[in-house]
Amino acid sequence: MNTEIPKQCTVLIVGGGPAGSSAATHLVKNGVDVVLLEKEVFPRNQVGESLIPHIWKYTDQLGVSEKIEQQNFIKKSGGITVWNDQIHQILFAKYGYIRPGLHVERDVFDQVLLNHAQEQNASVFNKVAVKKVDFSNDNPVVTYIDKRDNVNFEGKIKCRIVIDASGHSSLLSHQFDVREAVVSELKFLSLWGYFKNSRYVGVDRQSHFMEELPSVPPVTFVMSYEDGWLWHIVLREKTSVGLVIHTDKLKGLDKAQREVFFRQRCLTLPYLRDLLRDAQFIENSLQFRPDYSYYSRKTCNKNYYCIGDAAGFVDPIFSHGIQNAFYNAAIATLAIMATLKTPEKSSRIASLCENRMQQFYSFSRSLSLGDYGRNGVSPDLVKSLIKSMPMLELELILVASEMTNRSENFKKIAHEAGVWDRLSEQHYDNNDPISYLSL
Repeated sequence: MNTEIPKQCTVLIVGGGPAGSSAATHLVKNGVDVVLLEKEVFPRNQVGESLIPHIWKYTDQLGVSEKIEQQNFIKKSGGITVWNDQIHQILFAKYGYIRPGLHVERDVFDQVLLNHAQEQNASVFNKVAVKKVDFSNDNPVVTYIDKRDNVNFEGKIKCRIVIDASGHSSLLSHQFDVREAVVSELKFLSLWGYFKNSRYVGVDRQSHFMEELPSVPPVTFVMSYEDGWLWHIVLREKTSVGLVIHTDKLKGLDKAQREVFFRQRCLTLPYLRDLLRDAQFIENSLQFRPDYSYYSRKTCNKNYYCIGDAAGFVDPIFSHGIQNAFYNAAIATLAIMATLKTPEKSSRIASLCENRMQQFYSFSRSLSLGDYGRNGVSPDLVKSLIKSMPMLELELILVASEMTNRSENFKKIAHEAGVWDRLSEQHYDNNDPISYLSL
């Protein structure tokens, strides 16, 4: 294996998460010379363990589905929410999905994707942090710090196109000063940790011991409470529990105080305290992320593309993060391959890709946050996307939004797109809230 970072390449990718590794795989499978620089050593901790069945079409394209299946991640059949005391359940099979959703350990899942990219002949270098990109010439020059062998060596690599898949650090959005925090009356932060021996919520709406996972499939459990909302996601050997909280609730608390708050809150909230009654908190597992919702005013140009969380992040409640990463990687690499074939059209191609990516993020923000016509959301792009989606998929989205009392956001868009009458007639005949949850 070559351990020396080359002086030049065709496409330089910043970040080895799902967006970056997927982009690398797409490109090398089409004969493009790719170098991927990742600042961390994999496997590394990451949140976002709940994946919806949409991911399989992207993993099939990447050729990595079999490797994911071999990991025997927890298969989930749907989700249950308790939102403002209303209990709802969603089953993926009801909406035509043959393959399951997954609960994954993200360190393992992301490692599988990155290893796969490397096996396809992408040149991957860990412990190499990109600091800046010089776009003063047609071919960008990337400055990095190589931290391998415990030596901080500064190097440069020239490329034709940069893909920023740097995640929440949003390298290029910060460099160009185009990253915007979503404007909201209430700001939230996320606080999460892991437990051993938690019970889980089964598809039968009952609580179960971990030993019952082979016989009773789990669901993702989400619940609102007075300070925000929470998630409970059972994994193979532990359980992910997260609190999304109004920022002012943790103002002034240090790391140790945040852990005390988290552990006490988990043991006082209805349903959650029942699931955790026999559980043990895994020491030093608590993580924290403030003010997580943001977007970029510019994601694509003739010689760079920002994808995944580097382009924007909406809200973890609909499990859109990985789906956005896969989608962005797929369309950005299509644009890049077109640009390499017809460089004279590079600006036009980037503009079209920007339009598609902003459309996807606009839809997510409209659905999750109600940002219809603000925070960079284009109503026309959102309506266009809805008009193109299958009715069964729209019904699934409507159900998901109703489960968290956000359906007014979706209904407004669907009305304006002209699909509401047909959708509501199909949906409301047999979709009532469930009446019990025995935990």
